[in-house]
Amino acid sequence: MNKELIEALEILEREKNISKATMLEAIENSLLTACKNHFGRADNIHVNIDPETGDFSVIADKEVVETVDPEEKAVQISLAEARMISPNYQVGDVVQIPVESKSFGRIATMNAKNVILQKIREEERKVLYNDWYALEKDIVPGVVQRYLGRNISINLGKVDAILSESEQVKGENFKPTERIRVYVLEVKDTPKGPRISVSRSHPDLVKRLFELEVAEVRDGTVEIKAIAREAGSRTKIAVKSNDPNVDPVGACVGLNGARVNSVVRELRGEKIDVINWADNAAFLIENALSPAKVIFVVADEEAREAQVIVPDYQLSLAIGKEGQNARLAAKLTGYKIDIKSETQAREMGLFEELGLESQVEEGVYESYDNYPEGGYSEGYEGEYPEGNSDYQGEYQEGYEEEYREDYPDYGDDGIQQP
Repeated sequence: MNKELIEALEILEREKNISKATMLEAIENSLLTACKNHFGRADNIHVNIDPETGDFSVIADKEVVETVDPEEKAVQISLAEARMISPNYQVGDVVQIPVESKSFGRIATMNAKNVILQKIREEERKVLYNDWYALEKDIVPGVVQRYLGRNISINLGKVDAILSESEQVKGENFKPTERIRVYVLEVKDTPKGPRISVSRSHPDLVKRLFELEVAEVRDGTVEIKAIAREAGSRTKIAVKSNDPNVDPVGACVGLNGARVNSVVRELRGEKIDVINWADNAAFLIENALSPAKVIFVVADEEAREAQVIVPDYQLSLAIGKEGQNARLAAKLTGYKIDIKSETQAREMGLFEELGLESQVEEGVYESYDNYPEGGYSEGYEGEYPEGNSDYQGEYQEGYEEEYREDYPDYGDDGIQQP
């Protein structure tokens, strides 16, 4: 071995990320294997390789005996032979005999080669697994290869991943060679290499996409506190700013909706609601039910239940198409939400039960400051409070088109037409 070997190992280290020390160890093991095949045993063999020059030596330890046992000649040397090396040797001494690797037979040499190749394959598989294991719970770009039944094979570069039917978004259809982003669900180590499962429907896919698009989310200035998703239809995310000078919703939405629209395009048109996080459960539930307006919210933190009353003309909007808005709000907040219209609440006596009858006239919604402590909604005469005006104004406009599609019976003023 010489300098060319070391250069080859350094190239292998750069291209396949297999350390030179690991490959030198594999070469040592291959030489030991060759000795075992050639001599029948290798427990007395030592291999030394200089990692700088590539020079190596194979040494066999042999015990000095008067007469060599034919079955033990691999580990014994006669006294006469030992004294030809040095006259000072005595019976029982150990003599180190250099072994010439050129004397190995063809089979021993092939076995040594196979040991090295096997080690390279194992290390490649190990390095690949470690690389992808580090990317677990993250998103990666991929290229659609082909359909495997109802599953899809995605090429991620050096490995292929499986997008199973259960992790696909209903209605999404891909063509071969199409580029998509997927969420790495799980990486398993197998004898054939890492087996990677990916998803397009996982809620964290949306979170990772926002981290890519929004610098404030990526550096931790804006924190995504909760996500509720119905893949392919709508997602609600609650965001919080760790910097009082940064508007979390505005940061996620971007100028003219540029940032959120980039995420929407990647999700093939899936609608995304970005709301302000609140530590007060009632405020959070009110925000989660956006774009619907709320009269007040009473939240029971122990039972994780909430009673919400909305204006009559907002009931359908609060519940959403097929109950989607209320369902996503419940997932986002972790509360079981019971939504009642103002008329229903009065018929059930909820205003009297909560002691609000004298404070709230029918059809007039005052500021929550006049309600008992517990977190009721902001007033609905005029605009939202200044703290939320940027978000509510922009998103109320954004819902206008969808609002008309889902609720064609309602006019511009929000009143149901006869």
